[in-house]
Amino acid sequence: MQSEQKAIERLEVRDHVRAILRLVGEDPDRDGLKRTPDRVEKAYRYLTKGYEQDAAAVLSGAIFESDYDEMVIVRDIDFYSLCEHHLLPFYGKCHVAYLPNRKIVGLSKIPRLVEVFSRRLQVQERLTTQIARVIDEKLKPKGVGVVMEANHLCVMMRGVEKQNAYMITSSMLGRFRSDQKTREEFMGLLRRNKAI
Repeated sequence: MQSEQKAIERLEVRDHVRAILRLVGEDPDRDGLKRTPDRVEKAYRYLTKGYEQDAAAVLSGAIFESDYDEMVIVRDIDFYSLCEHHLLPFYGKCHVAYLPNRKIVGLSKIPRLVEVFSRRLQVQERLTTQIARVIDEKLKPKGVGVVMEANHLCVMMRGVEKQNAYMITSSMLGRFRSDQKTREEFMGLLRRNKAI
């Protein structure tokens, strides 16, 4: 029954894309556009697959006991998302740090978490805080810091059309918020060139 409902929803999306093509003055039946409704539906399904994923579950299977208590940073995580205001892409780098409190998480899980939240309709500010909050809830670390840098096509292609403007957001929890030295260490390590 659920797969039948999904098939109906996919057809509806395709019908709406055909209608949009007509409304902007195009012929949805011309060669270049005949399969566009199908391609757009598949693309949007992929670009919003994060709605069908449980962000907390991504971390759950890979949390390990550890005595390590220094900062852990995963930087330069590429991400792509869709702006909820214009349905245009924004993309960039995400940097995540945490101070373990007897627990660490498998390295690949942090980029997977970024992927889950970025594959939803978003604003960068919410995306940044969602990532930090899930890490904080699941690991209970001494602190979490998330910094995101992104280019937004809604700024680059329309409106003010500023190609070099990009946005930086941060979410600091625990010691990253309360301890200036911890925050400065994180930001200083982000400014460094890659070690490898």
